[in-house]
Amino acid sequence: MARYFLKVEEGLPLVGHLAFGIVDRGTNLLQIRPTSFCPLSCVFCSVDAGPRSTRRLTEFLVDHEYLVSWFVDVAKAKGLDKAHAYIDAVGDPLTYGRIIELVRLLSSTGVAESITIETHGALLTRELVDKLADAGLTRINLSVDALDPSLARTLAGTPWFDVNRVISVAEYIASSTDIDLLIAPVWVPGVNDSEIPRIIEWALRIGAGKRVPPLGIQKYEEHKYGRKPPGVKPMKWHEFYSKLEVWEKEYGVRLRIRPEDFGIRKARALPLAFRKGEKATVSVVYWGWLKGQWLGVARNRVITIVGVPGAPPIGRKVKVRMLRTRSNIYVARLEA
Repeated sequence: MARYFLKVEEGLPLVGHLAFGIVDRGTNLLQIRPTSFCPLSCVFCSVDAGPRSTRRLTEFLVDHEYLVSWFVDVAKAKGLDKAHAYIDAVGDPLTYGRIIELVRLLSSTGVAESITIETHGALLTRELVDKLADAGLTRINLSVDALDPSLARTLAGTPWFDVNRVISVAEYIASSTDIDLLIAPVWVPGVNDSEIPRIIEWALRIGAGKRVPPLGIQKYEEHKYGRKPPGVKPMKWHEFYSKLEVWEKEYGVRLRIRPEDFGIRKARALPLAFRKGEKATVSVVYWGWLKGQWLGVARNRVITIVGVPGAPPIGRKVKVRMLRTRSNIYVARLEA
């Protein structure tokens, strides 16, 4: 588990980091990351989230008013009158204690074309769903990776995880609220293969996908800092899409979905503050997200400084060279 905690408030930029703030990938959708916490320790987690994390050093929590102000400013900087607000996390956004206020404030701006939350549903309840609907939530992307309770617990890496309760709330969302529901299982080959057809049948039966496709099946991928289930090898993309095509014909539903299905289109990207390879002076502000990292700030952007030993010299300026700048996510290494 992480050893440090940082509450992110006014003064610390909200663009530049993967674990918190605003992520822009050059479309009219902005990822909004209010927290990095997660109650689960999924065996396939791409970001090593949850209580069983072995790599995390710091967890983050962002002030909701500050986060919404950055959402509006980034949308305007991209030349957008409206942007899709996609609330996700390197964890689960339902761990965020001000999630209802965040949704309500996003809705009140007039800038959010839609508001979606991505979750595994461990903390989802009917009462919370009703409050989110009242606050203006448009859609929930719900990752249900197995309907079998035992396998669901195994995949979640969490003995208390109750998929039957998640199923019950999902059916309530589909039948009794205006919130749209997309079921988004992670297909882990050799582990939950037989569950994917069952999940497809269930999603169609309960009426998921009122205005968008009912399913968004995700392909398991290996990530450098993620968890890797023993013996599991990612499928090739052509194998994945070929099987989706077979299921499309069998169940009469489109599974090979596109950004356009959700109103997502390319849009001017937020200008980069640094070039890859550029040298810069950065103020160190805190411990980094993962072990061997510090958090720095320069040019109104957050920078992750990697490959550093020991405690961060908070308040000091250090010279770095930029290793990554893509999507305004900045990673740098100390320069001698």
